[in-house]
Amino acid sequence: MSRSALLASIASAAVILTSTLGVVAQAQPAAAPAPAAPLRVKLTTSDGPIVLELYPDKAPLSVANFVQYVKDRHYDGVIFHRVIPGFMAQAGGFTPKFDERKTRAPIKLEAGNGLTNVRGAVAMARTNELDSATAQFFINLVDNSAARGPRNLDTMGGGYAVFGMVVEGMEVVDKIAAIPTGPGGPFSKDVPFRNAMIQKAELTAMPKVVKPVEPKPVAPAAPVEKKP
Repeated sequence: MSRSALLASIASAAVILTSTLGVVAQAQPAAAPAPAAPLRVKLTTSDGPIVLELYPDKAPLSVANFVQYVKDRHYDGVIFHRVIPGFMAQAGGFTPKFDERKTRAPIKLEAGNGLTNVRGAVAMARTNELDSATAQFFINLVDNSAARGPRNLDTMGGGYAVFGMVVEGMEVVDKIAAIPTGPGGPFSKDVPFRNAMIQKAELTAMPKVVKPVEPKPVAPAAPVEKKP
């Protein structure tokens, strides 16, 4: 084989090898992104603190929407304007004078995400239109999930998207739920007769997981010879 033919053969083999390696590299699947970590929001209310844990891995749109309203201070100074004992407590839209807060565009419904409307679950409120949720949310006072039967908020009317859970202060929510209600502002019923106000909403740190310290092994004591 001539020198030129040999060089041409080597070059051809290099092209084939490079092409093959390129195909193999492209065929390797990309690493799956890590699931989004939970977030916590503290609601300082006139009745005490409530801490919500949010789950962006299950309801990314709802969590991002809620967190942006928190950052915008939208919830500071709004009241729980609709409270139905044995059902839910709703907030996020009105001041004590029933001035309605302006909102951004509505988000897509994220019902059926694996989170259910059990007691303490936090879900987006909406109109009869499925993709109409903006800033208002509610806290389930009882189990309103599929397990409860007739009032199944997981699927009723298309479902209500759960995006978080009360992890501290459910007794505060129950205290708000115990306030007598009636007509108020533009509403004919279910308005607490005294204001239950969210004074401040803020992102807060997740609690650190402290690993238990394993005790160091203790060497057995040397046997002591007892004399008679």
